[in-house]
Amino acid sequence: MSYTGPGFDPPRPPRSRRRPLTVALAALVPGALLGWAVYAAVGGPGDEEGQAGVSASASASARTPSPSAGSASPSGGPGDGKPDASSPASAPGPSGPLRGKVVVIDPGHNPGNFRHAGEINRQVDIGTNRKECDTTGTSTNDGYTEAEFTLDVAHRMRTLLEKQGATVKLTQDADRPFGPCVDERARIGNKAEADAVVSIHADGSGTGNRGFHVILPGAVNAGAADTRPVVGPSRELGERIAGTFVRVTGSAPSNYVGGGTGLVTREDLGGLNLSTVPKVFIECGNMRDSKDAALLSSGAWRQKAARGISGGIVSFLRGQGSAH
Repeated sequence: MSYTGPGFDPPRPPRSRRRPLTVALAALVPGALLGWAVYAAVGGPGDEEGQAGVSASASASARTPSPSAGSASPSGGPGDGKPDASSPASAPGPSGPLRGKVVVIDPGHNPGNFRHAGEINRQVDIGTNRKECDTTGTSTNDGYTEAEFTLDVAHRMRTLLEKQGATVKLTQDADRPFGPCVDERARIGNKAEADAVVSIHADGSGTGNRGFHVILPGAVNAGAADTRPVVGPSRELGERIAGTFVRVTGSAPSNYVGGGTGLVTREDLGGLNLSTVPKVFIECGNMRDSKDAALLSSGAWRQKAARGISGGIVSFLRGQGSAH
C-alpha cells in the first residue's frame, strides 16, 4: 500500500522468477503477541501504506485484470490452490464454526484506479483530516500490481472462510470502474455489521525492506471518527492474524516498521478511523524488494497468505463467542 512517489513506475518487462524465501517461525501466546523468534533459511542468491502515499497520476498505466481470482496472476495455473471468483457477497455455508458470522474483506486498490486519476484524487473526510479517495497502489518491478494481488488473496480467503460457515463480503471485486473511496470502504463493513474486517495490501517500500506487518487503529475521536470502542477488539484481531500469518507463510515480521513485532498502530488511515467494527490492515510483504516480490507473485505463497489471514480471523471470531 506504500507507493514509490509521484514518479511511480509503470510495470516493467517480466524477469525470471527467483526462488522464494523460506522462513520458519514459532510462537504466539494465545490472545497476545509476546515476541518473535525468527530463523531464516534463504533459498536464493543474495540476501505501507508506508510513510508517504502517492496519488494516481494521469499518465500512470497498468494492466487491468478481470474479476477472476487468477487472471494475469504470476505463478497461477492448475495446482496452485486458486479458487474461482464469484460475486462480491456470499451466502453463509450450511454449517461450520463461523455460521452466523459476517466477515468483510477489503481488497486494497481497484485495478481500474489507474484510469480514473481525477476521481481517486478527490478529497474525502477521514475524521482527523481529508485525504485522497484512493490511490493506484504499487507493483513489483516485473509489473505485478498490488490490485491484482489483493483481489487474488481476497478470493482465496473468501473460499476458505465460506467453508467455515461465514458470510463473506468484498468491498470491491473489480466490478466497478474505480474505488470505492476509503470512507466508503469503512461504511461497507459498518453497514454489514461485520464481526471482522481485514483490508489486504502489499507495501511499496525500498529494496531490502522485507516482511509483513499488521496495521491497527489508534484511538481516534475527531469529526466523524471514533475508534475507541473498537481499538481493543481490533488489536486482538490483528495479533491473531499476525501469529497465524507468520506460522503458515513462514514470512518474518517487517524489518523496517513495527520494531520486529509485525504490529503497527496508525491514526491517519480513513479505512480504520471510520470503522465502527473490528478492523485491521495487513501489508503482506514489500513488492519493491525482489525476494518479497517473488513470494507475492507466487500462487502457492498467496494461498498460504490467505490461509494465514483467514486462520487469524477464525481464531478471533471463535474467541469472541456470541459477541457482536
